[in-house]
Amino acid sequence: MPGGCSTTEPAPAGLFWLLTHASLSERSRTHYSLVMNDLTLPLDLQRFADEAVASGRYRDVSEVVRAGLSLLQQAEAEAAEFVATLEDARAEGERDGFLTAEEVQRRARAAIAETAARRA
Repeated sequence: MPGGCSTTEPAPAGLFWLLTHASLSERSRTHYSLVMNDLTLPLDLQRFADEAVASGRYRDVSEVVRAGLSLLQQAEAEAAEFVATLEDARAEGERDGFLTAEEVQRRARAAIAETAARRA
């Protein structure tokens, strides 16, 4: 299969290491310390990767995998950041007290009225 990928052979142990330890943003696009000679993909993902290469969007299947891992890395970083903001909000609420729904509505209406008054 193009790009050295197989749909029947198991993934190398090095792929697990790459998925759990490698930071793609810290590596250049052309130099990697890990060589992947084989990668097992489900048939639908293999077809998708092959089509992406055939269309010219990517040089080879390895580049498709790198792009996918970069997106996964970004999504996980964004999720972790979101969770951190939720934890900060909870800590703030526990420290400063939580607002009732009525208090939130009152503050929102006051902010809207203040904005409307400034525009008038």
